[in-house]
Amino acid sequence: MTIPSTPASETISGDSGQPQPKTPPDGTAKPLRVAILYKRNTEPDESLMRWLEENLTRNGQTVFIDRQLEMGVDWAREIEKQIRESDAIIPLLSAESIRSEMMGFEIEHAHETAQSQYGRPRLLPVRVDYTGPLPEPLGGILEPIQYYLWQGNQDHEGLLSELFDALRHLPSAEPVTFPLPEKGHRLTPLPPPPAKAAGSEPTPHLWVTPLALESVGGAVPLESKYYVKRAVDTEMQNALSHRDSIVLIKGARQMGKTSLLARGLQFARESGARTAFIDCQKLSAFNLDNINNFYMTLAESLADQLDLPVLPSEAWDPRRGPNINFERYVRREVLGRLQAPLVWGLDEVDRLFPCSFGSEVFGLFRSWHNERALDPTGPWAGLTLAIAYATEAHLFITDMNQSPFNVGTRLALDDFLPVQIDELNRRYGNPLKNSEELNRFARLVGGHPYLVRRGLHEFALNKTSMDTFETMAPRDEGIYGDHLRRILVLLAKDPVLMEVVRGILHEKPCPTPESFYRLRSAGVVAGNSPSDARPRCRLYAMYLRRHLL
Repeated sequence: MTIPSTPASETISGDSGQPQPKTPPDGTAKPLRVAILYKRNTEPDESLMRWLEENLTRNGQTVFIDRQLEMGVDWAREIEKQIRESDAIIPLLSAESIRSEMMGFEIEHAHETAQSQYGRPRLLPVRVDYTGPLPEPLGGILEPIQYYLWQGNQDHEGLLSELFDALRHLPSAEPVTFPLPEKGHRLTPLPPPPAKAAGSEPTPHLWVTPLALESVGGAVPLESKYYVKRAVDTEMQNALSHRDSIVLIKGARQMGKTSLLARGLQFARESGARTAFIDCQKLSAFNLDNINNFYMTLAESLADQLDLPVLPSEAWDPRRGPNINFERYVRREVLGRLQAPLVWGLDEVDRLFPCSFGSEVFGLFRSWHNERALDPTGPWAGLTLAIAYATEAHLFITDMNQSPFNVGTRLALDDFLPVQIDELNRRYGNPLKNSEELNRFARLVGGHPYLVRRGLHEFALNKTSMDTFETMAPRDEGIYGDHLRRILVLLAKDPVLMEVVRGILHEKPCPTPESFYRLRSAGVVAGNSPSDARPRCRLYAMYLRRHLL
């Protein structure tokens, strides 16, 4: 998406001295619904939000802003509903807001909704005096999109012009279909160069030396000193050294699957293998519309990353079935041309489970494993699939004999052990001074990798006392507020699961294995079976009791 440039004459100045919008020349039969996402108690974000709300409303748009200070189930349902029903979403991206987990979740939700609603809501990002990189998941969604850079009140007029023009050119919310590409052409266009600001050129920034403490959230950088190795890291390296056919990385959300996968791919590169990677979470509805589109997307991704001379469209034959076309391309044009083993990382494959063709894709992966066992010197001996996922595969794949999730090397990501929390505390400079503080901290957050790192980051950065931390941690305005609100919104989207969680808080078992596995995959509960399901950690229990009971 780009925000086209619009002449400054599209805005006029009113009595306030601020630019006032003209009514769009083509008129608007129905007011557009626009949601503004921002980080509370942050300036200039809040001031810009209020100014945008005033001018968009004056222009006839219906504007939603989350101002409800009383959190709860009704709030969570309203957030989900407003994003789903919006025509456009305007996220205000500042150095502070991009680190908000709730902002990331809202943009993810808007992006996923747009995939199923033919482009609605449309994302219109505004960078608030910030031009740096975006962390995941924001980067994967927003980096290709042209943004407007706001650096001060002098940019008000240009910002309104760009937004009004973009609102006049929203997608029609109708399905779009494309045939498979002709020979020599692509199904998925090459990614554009990094998006730039719409409007005038930004004023150069004077960058200062960054803090020694890196931000917390998303994949941990390869060079990070805060990555703590677990036993599963050694298991990963051993599986890649043995060139196993399939390596499965399973763990709930924010357990470190992507970080482990990235380190596995780096180990493979250093060992002389070729590598490729695809994040299924970033695939569009068009990529997942049917099995032909999906296979073509995978094949084009391999061709791009491995610099292959033959595009998939040149090798695709419509007289063959999708499985045969894809398998033939991988065998001949990928494995047949490489002079080294290939380790292919597939992240977030949960995205494929509900697809109508998911079982067929996984059955093909399983067949490659079987063929390798039958012919150890054949082409499939050069391929290792490293698959990261969270959801229980058996909930979606009925014939486990056709599943890759019960063969190969299976790696499970567990919580940090006390010794690993102690080691991470040391790397942060020992902000927790003794074993008593470490034990209090561990009892609150368990060994949840994200909660541990986020908490130690807070202790090290702000010198927070343990008493203050324990008091503030489960509050909506505390350091975990974004994280905890995200869980509440997820549960609000599924009333059945919400009732299951209420039961667990009353120490009742999960009523069905499916509800247990879904909650455990989402990282909300822990346990080995539905009968011993329990809140993932004391922090979750305290927060959910306040809002659900």
